[in-house]
Amino acid sequence: MELNDIVAEFIGTDSYDLTPITDGLINTTYLLEDKGQGKKFILQKINNHVFKQPEVVVNNHLMINEVLRSNHYQFEIIEPVPSLTGKILVKDKNGQPWRMLNFIENSTTFLTAPSLQTAFDAAKTFSYFLNTVNTEKLPAIEDSLPNFLNFEKRVTDYKNALKDAAPQLKENAKAEIEITNQLLSLPDRWIEMEKNNQIPKRIIHADVKISNILFDQNHKPLAVIDLDTIMISTILYDFGTMIQSYTNTTQEDDGSAIDNFNPEMYKVVKEGFLFHLKEKLTPLETENLDYAAQVAIYIQELRFLTDYLNGSTYYSIAHPEHNLDRTKNQLELLKGLREYLELVESRRV
Repeated sequence: MELNDIVAEFIGTDSYDLTPITDGLINTTYLLEDKGQGKKFILQKINNHVFKQPEVVVNNHLMINEVLRSNHYQFEIIEPVPSLTGKILVKDKNGQPWRMLNFIENSTTFLTAPSLQTAFDAAKTFSYFLNTVNTEKLPAIEDSLPNFLNFEKRVTDYKNALKDAAPQLKENAKAEIEITNQLLSLPDRWIEMEKNNQIPKRIIHADVKISNILFDQNHKPLAVIDLDTIMISTILYDFGTMIQSYTNTTQEDDGSAIDNFNPEMYKVVKEGFLFHLKEKLTPLETENLDYAAQVAIYIQELRFLTDYLNGSTYYSIAHPEHNLDRTKNQLELLKGLREYLELVESRRV
Protein backbone atom coordinates (compact mmCIF):
# COMPACT_ATOMS: atom_id res chain seq x y z
CA MET A 1 0.00 0.00 0.00
CA GLU A 2 1.34 3.42 -1.04
CA LEU A 3 0.39 5.01 2.30
CA ASN A 4 2.51 2.45 4.13
CA ASP A 5 5.59 3.78 2.32
CA ILE A 6 4.78 7.38 3.24
CA VAL A 7 4.13 6.51 6.90
CA ALA A 8 7.38 4.50 7.02
CA GLU A 9 9.31 7.55 5.76
CA PHE A 10 8.05 9.57 8.73
CA ILE A 11 7.81 7.11 11.64
CA GLY A 12 9.60 3.97 10.39
CA THR A 13 7.02 1.45 11.57
CA ASP A 14 3.98 -0.40 10.27
CA SER A 15 2.41 -0.44 13.75
CA TYR A 16 0.06 2.48 13.34
CA ASP A 17 -3.57 3.56 12.98
CA LEU A 18 -4.70 5.97 10.29
CA THR A 19 -8.05 7.83 10.51
CA PRO A 20 -9.25 10.17 7.73
CA ILE A 21 -10.13 13.76 8.72
CA THR A 22 -12.71 15.00 6.24
CA ASP A 23 -13.36 18.63 7.29
CA GLY A 24 -10.90 20.18 4.81
CA LEU A 25 -11.84 20.93 1.22
CA ILE A 26 -8.39 20.98 -0.39
CA ASN A 27 -5.77 18.71 1.19
CA THR A 28 -6.13 15.02 2.11
CA THR A 29 -5.68 14.69 5.86
CA TYR A 30 -5.28 11.79 8.32
CA LEU A 31 -4.81 11.38 12.05
CA LEU A 32 -1.78 9.09 12.36
CA GLU A 33 -1.18 7.20 15.62
CA ASP A 34 2.21 5.58 16.13
CA LYS A 35 1.13 2.66 18.33
CA GLY A 36 4.67 1.82 19.35
CA GLN A 37 5.40 5.28 20.76
CA GLY A 38 1.81 6.10 21.68
CA LYS A 39 2.12 9.39 19.76
CA LYS A 40 -0.34 11.06 17.37
CA PHE A 41 0.41 13.23 14.35
CA ILE A 42 -1.39 14.87 11.44
CA LEU A 43 -0.39 13.33 8.10
CA GLN A 44 -1.37 15.36 5.07
CA LYS A 45 -1.11 15.18 1.30
CA ILE A 46 -0.86 18.73 -0.07
CA ASN A 47 -3.09 19.25 -3.09
CA ASN A 48 -0.55 20.37 -5.68
CA HIS A 49 -3.26 21.18 -8.20
CA VAL A 50 -4.26 24.05 -5.90
CA PHE A 51 -0.86 24.70 -4.29
CA LYS A 52 1.36 24.36 -7.34
CA GLN A 53 4.51 25.09 -5.30
CA PRO A 54 4.17 23.06 -2.08
CA GLU A 55 7.70 24.10 -1.08
CA VAL A 56 6.43 27.69 -0.82
CA VAL A 57 3.61 26.54 1.49
CA VAL A 58 6.10 24.79 3.79
CA ASN A 59 8.66 27.61 3.76
CA ASN A 60 5.98 30.20 4.59
CA HIS A 61 4.80 28.02 7.48
CA LEU A 62 8.34 27.75 8.87
CA MET A 63 8.91 31.50 8.58
CA ILE A 64 5.64 32.34 10.34
CA ASN A 65 6.44 29.87 13.15
CA GLU A 66 9.80 31.56 13.63
CA VAL A 67 8.13 34.99 13.92
CA LEU A 68 5.59 33.61 16.41
CA ARG A 69 8.30 32.01 18.58
CA SER A 70 10.53 35.09 18.57
CA ASN A 71 7.58 37.27 19.65
CA HIS A 72 6.62 35.08 22.63
CA TYR A 73 3.34 33.94 21.08
CA GLN A 74 1.10 32.53 23.82
CA PHE A 75 -0.88 29.89 21.88
CA GLU A 76 0.28 26.50 20.66
CA ILE A 77 2.26 26.45 17.41
CA ILE A 78 1.66 23.76 14.78
CA GLU A 79 5.12 22.46 13.88
CA PRO A 80 6.08 20.43 10.79
CA VAL A 81 7.63 17.10 11.82
CA PRO A 82 10.56 16.07 9.58
CA SER A 83 10.83 12.60 8.06
CA LEU A 84 13.43 10.18 9.39
CA THR A 85 15.81 11.53 6.73
CA GLY A 86 15.13 15.14 7.75
CA LYS A 87 12.77 16.11 4.91
CA ILE A 88 9.73 18.30 5.59
CA LEU A 89 8.11 17.22 2.30
CA VAL A 90 8.09 13.60 1.15
CA LYS A 91 6.98 12.76 -2.41
CA ASP A 92 5.03 9.58 -3.14
CA LYS A 93 5.39 7.48 -6.32
CA ASN A 94 3.05 9.84 -8.17
CA GLY A 95 5.05 12.90 -7.15
CA GLN A 96 2.39 14.02 -4.64
CA PRO A 97 3.86 15.91 -1.64
CA TRP A 98 3.18 14.70 1.93
CA ARG A 99 4.00 16.27 5.28
CA MET A 100 3.54 15.50 8.95
CA LEU A 101 2.52 17.98 11.66
CA ASN A 102 2.38 17.78 15.43
CA PHE A 103 -1.01 16.86 16.91
CA ILE A 104 -2.53 18.74 19.85
CA GLU A 105 -4.28 16.37 22.24
CA ASN A 106 -7.77 17.02 23.62
CA SER A 107 -8.51 19.61 20.96
CA THR A 108 -11.67 20.14 18.95
CA THR A 109 -12.87 22.29 16.03
CA PHE A 110 -16.21 23.83 15.09
CA LEU A 111 -17.69 24.27 11.62
CA THR A 112 -19.94 27.06 12.90
CA ALA A 113 -19.68 29.16 16.05
CA PRO A 114 -21.60 27.44 18.88
CA SER A 115 -22.05 30.70 20.79
CA LEU A 116 -21.36 34.43 20.64
CA GLN A 117 -18.62 33.99 23.27
CA THR A 118 -16.83 31.33 21.20
CA ALA A 119 -17.07 33.55 18.10
CA PHE A 120 -15.60 36.48 20.03
CA ASP A 121 -12.78 34.30 21.39
CA ALA A 122 -12.01 32.97 17.90
CA ALA A 123 -11.93 36.45 16.35
CA LYS A 124 -9.76 37.70 19.23
CA THR A 125 -7.36 34.76 18.69
CA PHE A 126 -6.99 35.57 14.98
CA SER A 127 -6.53 39.24 15.96
CA TYR A 128 -3.69 38.25 18.29
CA PHE A 129 -2.14 35.98 15.64
CA LEU A 130 -2.26 38.74 12.99
CA ASN A 131 -0.91 41.35 15.38
CA THR A 132 1.98 39.05 16.32
CA VAL A 133 3.05 38.14 12.76
CA ASN A 134 2.81 41.70 11.45
CA THR A 135 6.10 42.95 12.84
CA GLU A 136 7.95 46.02 11.57
CA LYS A 137 9.97 43.91 9.14
CA LEU A 138 7.80 41.34 7.42
CA PRO A 139 9.33 37.94 6.61
CA ALA A 140 9.87 37.14 2.92
CA ILE A 141 6.52 35.38 2.43
CA GLU A 142 5.98 34.09 -1.11
CA ASP A 143 2.57 33.84 -2.74
CA SER A 144 1.29 30.26 -2.51
CA LEU A 145 -1.90 31.11 -4.45
CA PRO A 146 -1.12 33.65 -7.20
CA ASN A 147 -4.10 35.86 -8.14
CA PHE A 148 -6.22 34.46 -5.31
CA LEU A 149 -7.07 38.01 -4.15
CA ASN A 150 -7.06 39.61 -7.59
CA PHE A 151 -10.65 40.87 -7.50
CA GLU A 152 -10.35 42.50 -10.91
CA LYS A 153 -9.61 39.05 -12.33
CA ARG A 154 -12.51 37.52 -10.37
CA VAL A 155 -14.90 40.00 -12.02
CA THR A 156 -13.40 39.36 -15.47
CA ASP A 157 -13.67 35.59 -14.93
CA TYR A 158 -17.35 36.03 -14.07
CA LYS A 159 -18.03 38.16 -17.16
CA ASN A 160 -16.33 35.57 -19.37
CA ALA A 161 -18.29 32.73 -17.74
CA LEU A 162 -21.53 34.64 -18.28
CA LYS A 163 -20.68 35.25 -21.93
CA ASP A 164 -19.81 31.59 -22.62
CA ALA A 165 -22.32 29.80 -20.33
CA ALA A 166 -24.82 27.26 -21.63
CA PRO A 167 -28.24 28.94 -22.15
CA GLN A 168 -29.94 26.60 -19.65
CA LEU A 169 -27.47 27.50 -16.89
CA LYS A 170 -28.05 31.21 -17.53
CA GLU A 171 -31.79 30.66 -17.41
CA ASN A 172 -31.55 28.70 -14.15
CA ALA A 173 -29.49 31.48 -12.55
CA LYS A 174 -31.40 34.39 -14.11
CA ALA A 175 -32.43 36.04 -10.82
CA GLU A 176 -28.96 35.59 -9.25
CA ILE A 177 -27.23 36.97 -12.37
CA GLU A 178 -29.45 40.06 -12.25
CA ILE A 179 -28.57 40.82 -8.60
CA THR A 180 -24.88 40.06 -9.21
CA ASN A 181 -24.78 42.45 -12.18
CA GLN A 182 -26.47 45.20 -10.14
CA LEU A 183 -23.65 44.90 -7.57
CA LEU A 184 -20.80 44.51 -10.06
CA SER A 185 -19.22 47.83 -9.03
CA LEU A 186 -19.11 46.85 -5.34
CA PRO A 187 -15.41 45.74 -5.38
CA ASP A 188 -14.28 48.84 -7.33
CA ARG A 189 -13.22 50.89 -4.29
CA TRP A 190 -11.23 47.91 -2.93
CA ILE A 191 -9.47 47.47 -6.29
CA GLU A 192 -8.65 51.20 -6.46
CA MET A 193 -7.34 51.35 -2.88
CA GLU A 194 -4.99 48.46 -3.64
CA LYS A 195 -3.85 49.90 -6.98
CA ASN A 196 -3.11 53.26 -5.37
CA ASN A 197 -1.31 51.66 -2.39
CA GLN A 198 -3.70 53.38 0.02
CA ILE A 199 -3.95 50.37 2.31
CA PRO A 200 -0.90 48.67 3.84
CA LYS A 201 0.35 45.29 2.71
CA ARG A 202 0.24 42.95 5.68
CA ILE A 203 0.64 39.26 6.39
CA ILE A 204 -2.83 37.71 6.38
CA HIS A 205 -4.06 34.21 7.14
CA ALA A 206 -6.53 34.28 4.20
CA ASP A 207 -8.68 31.43 5.56
CA VAL A 208 -9.94 32.66 8.94
CA LYS A 209 -13.02 30.44 9.24
CA ILE A 210 -13.71 29.20 12.76
CA SER A 211 -12.71 25.63 11.85
CA ASN A 212 -9.12 26.88 11.55
CA ILE A 213 -8.86 27.35 15.30
CA LEU A 214 -8.37 24.45 17.70
CA PHE A 215 -10.30 24.73 20.96
CA ASP A 216 -9.93 22.87 24.23
CA GLN A 217 -12.77 20.96 25.87
CA ASN A 218 -14.00 24.18 27.53
CA HIS A 219 -14.22 25.96 24.16
CA LYS A 220 -11.11 28.05 24.86
CA PRO A 221 -8.78 28.61 21.86
CA LEU A 222 -5.59 26.56 21.74
CA ALA A 223 -4.07 27.22 18.30
CA VAL A 224 -4.49 28.83 14.90
CA ILE A 225 -4.09 26.13 12.25
CA ASP A 226 -3.83 25.73 8.47
CA LEU A 227 -1.21 28.29 7.48
CA ASP A 228 -1.16 27.11 3.84
CA THR A 229 -2.89 30.25 2.57
CA ILE A 230 -0.64 32.73 4.41
CA MET A 231 0.13 35.61 2.05
CA ILE A 232 0.87 39.32 1.92
CA SER A 233 -2.21 41.36 1.07
CA THR A 234 -4.72 43.60 2.83
CA ILE A 235 -5.92 42.63 6.29
CA LEU A 236 -9.39 43.78 5.20
CA TYR A 237 -9.72 40.40 3.50
CA ASP A 238 -9.30 38.50 6.77
CA PHE A 239 -11.96 40.62 8.46
CA GLY A 240 -14.31 40.25 5.51
CA THR A 241 -14.02 36.48 5.30
CA MET A 242 -14.37 36.21 9.07
CA ILE A 243 -17.75 37.94 8.78
CA GLN A 244 -18.66 35.81 5.75
CA SER A 245 -17.89 32.67 7.76
CA TYR A 246 -19.14 33.51 11.26
CA THR A 247 -22.36 35.47 10.68
CA ASN A 248 -24.11 32.90 8.45
CA THR A 249 -26.76 31.09 10.50
CA THR A 250 -27.04 28.31 7.89
CA GLN A 251 -24.72 26.03 5.94
CA GLU A 252 -23.42 27.87 2.88
CA ASP A 253 -25.01 25.35 0.50
CA ASP A 254 -28.52 26.01 1.82
CA GLY A 255 -30.08 27.72 -1.18
CA SER A 256 -33.45 28.21 0.51
CA ALA A 257 -32.04 30.24 3.42
CA ILE A 258 -33.94 33.37 4.46
CA ASP A 259 -32.62 35.94 6.96
CA ASN A 260 -29.39 33.99 7.47
CA PHE A 261 -27.34 36.98 8.68
CA ASN A 262 -26.76 37.23 12.45
CA PRO A 263 -26.17 40.88 13.48
CA GLU A 264 -25.16 39.96 17.06
CA MET A 265 -22.44 37.72 15.64
CA TYR A 266 -21.26 40.60 13.47
CA LYS A 267 -20.82 42.84 16.51
CA VAL A 268 -18.83 40.34 18.59
CA VAL A 269 -16.61 39.26 15.67
CA LYS A 270 -15.78 42.89 14.88
CA GLU A 271 -15.01 43.53 18.55
CA GLY A 272 -12.79 40.44 18.68
CA PHE A 273 -11.00 41.32 15.45
CA LEU A 274 -10.18 44.82 16.72
CA PHE A 275 -9.12 43.59 20.18
CA HIS A 276 -5.39 43.32 19.33
CA LEU A 277 -5.37 45.20 16.01
CA LYS A 278 -7.15 48.47 16.79
CA GLU A 279 -3.92 50.42 17.34
CA LYS A 280 -2.19 48.84 14.34
CA LEU A 281 -4.83 49.56 11.70
CA THR A 282 -4.72 52.81 9.72
CA PRO A 283 -7.82 55.05 9.80
CA LEU A 284 -8.61 54.01 6.20
CA GLU A 285 -8.51 50.32 7.13
CA THR A 286 -10.80 50.89 10.12
CA GLU A 287 -13.21 52.96 8.04
CA ASN A 288 -13.49 50.20 5.46
CA LEU A 289 -14.18 47.19 7.69
CA ASP A 290 -17.94 47.23 7.07
CA TYR A 291 -17.30 47.67 3.35
CA ALA A 292 -14.76 44.82 3.36
CA ALA A 293 -17.34 42.45 4.85
CA GLN A 294 -19.69 43.20 1.94
CA VAL A 295 -16.97 42.72 -0.67
CA ALA A 296 -15.77 39.42 0.82
CA ILE A 297 -19.27 37.94 0.71
CA TYR A 298 -19.89 39.32 -2.78
CA ILE A 299 -16.62 37.90 -4.15
CA GLN A 300 -17.41 34.47 -2.68
CA GLU A 301 -20.87 34.63 -4.26
CA LEU A 302 -19.27 35.67 -7.54
CA ARG A 303 -16.90 32.68 -7.42
CA PHE A 304 -19.75 30.23 -6.78
CA LEU A 305 -21.80 31.72 -9.63
CA THR A 306 -18.80 31.77 -11.99
CA ASP A 307 -18.17 28.10 -11.30
CA TYR A 308 -21.84 27.27 -11.82
CA LEU A 309 -21.85 29.04 -15.19
CA ASN A 310 -18.62 27.25 -16.13
CA GLY A 311 -20.28 23.88 -15.51
CA SER A 312 -19.03 23.42 -11.90
CA THR A 313 -15.41 22.52 -12.60
CA TYR A 314 -13.70 24.07 -9.52
CA TYR A 315 -15.74 23.44 -6.36
CA SER A 316 -16.76 19.87 -5.56
CA ILE A 317 -20.52 19.44 -5.90
CA ALA A 318 -23.04 16.88 -4.63
CA HIS A 319 -25.69 17.74 -7.25
CA PRO A 320 -25.90 19.91 -10.41
CA GLU A 321 -27.43 22.96 -8.65
CA HIS A 322 -25.01 22.90 -5.70
CA ASN A 323 -23.07 26.00 -6.74
CA LEU A 324 -26.30 27.85 -7.53
CA ASP A 325 -27.55 27.04 -4.02
CA ARG A 326 -24.29 28.38 -2.60
CA THR A 327 -24.74 31.52 -4.70
CA LYS A 328 -28.27 32.06 -3.38
CA ASN A 329 -27.08 31.57 0.18
CA GLN A 330 -24.32 34.18 -0.13
CA LEU A 331 -26.66 36.69 -1.79
CA GLU A 332 -29.10 36.31 1.10
CA LEU A 333 -26.25 36.77 3.59
CA LEU A 334 -25.08 39.90 1.76
CA LYS A 335 -28.64 41.26 1.71
CA GLY A 336 -28.91 40.80 5.49
CA LEU A 337 -25.55 42.46 6.12
CA ARG A 338 -26.33 45.45 3.89
CA GLU A 339 -29.74 45.97 5.54
CA TYR A 340 -28.11 45.82 8.98
CA LEU A 341 -25.42 48.36 8.01
CA GLU A 342 -28.05 50.69 6.54
CA LEU A 343 -29.98 50.49 9.82
CA VAL A 344 -26.85 51.27 11.85
CA GLU A 345 -26.07 54.22 9.57
CA SER A 346 -29.63 55.60 9.78
CA ARG A 347 -29.42 55.59 13.59
CA ARG A 348 -26.24 57.64 13.41
CA VAL A 349 -27.88 60.38 11.35
